[in-house]
Amino acid sequence: MSLVYQYPPLLEGKLVSRYKRFFADIELTTGELITAHCPNTGPMTGVCLIGNRVMVSKSDSKTRKLAYTWELIEVNDNDRPVWCGVNTGLPNKVTKAAIEQKVIAELRDYVSLRSEVPYGQEKSRIDLVLETTDKPIYIEVKNTTWTDGTRALFPDTVTTRGQKHIRELASIIPEARAVMLYFINRGDCDRFSPGDDRDPKYGQLLREAIKSGLEVLPCRFEVTPEGISYLGLAELILD
Repeated sequence: MSLVYQYPPLLEGKLVSRYKRFFADIELTTGELITAHCPNTGPMTGVCLIGNRVMVSKSDSKTRKLAYTWELIEVNDNDRPVWCGVNTGLPNKVTKAAIEQKVIAELRDYVSLRSEVPYGQEKSRIDLVLETTDKPIYIEVKNTTWTDGTRALFPDTVTTRGQKHIRELASIIPEARAVMLYFINRGDCDRFSPGDDRDPKYGQLLREAIKSGLEVLPCRFEVTPEGISYLGLAELILD
């Protein structure tokens, strides 16, 4: 299993606190207390665990307000420790790399790839568009780390933006292939379902779109302090 993405050298610590969505206080193994940028602005249900092991990267840029970025946290939900990705800026980047490396079988046949393409009736931007010899493939990427046992769930809160993305994807069928790709940012889940308890409207829209031809790819990724590897698809469970 080869890496799709390699992390820069990371520093280990433990999570002391997370506040104002964007900030995390972390105590490094050296004993130094730092404030790191938290790239995940959502609730981080089940993975924002005070005292757990974390990994941060450090930037040498003089223009950044915070030199450190919170990248990973270790959790133990399924009888073994597992690293979860925190940096929500990475899933699009890693998905693009996985497609270019031809490791996602369902998305191998394409001629060219574009990112952040304007489209739709509600003034959206699609994460990725694959041009093919037939229909283009529109791909929306959603990061998920919330779980119920070994079942990954999305979303973990009400997301009107996510609801809009489903509507936009459904509107381009059948002129294009519409793909909702769930980036399961931890290696201990082999099933996926919509997070109906947190956003029942999202689950309803997703099921309706699937009946209309929306493709769902719940992509499993193994995350370690060395990098991210693709594991294949999780089982989609809608009942």
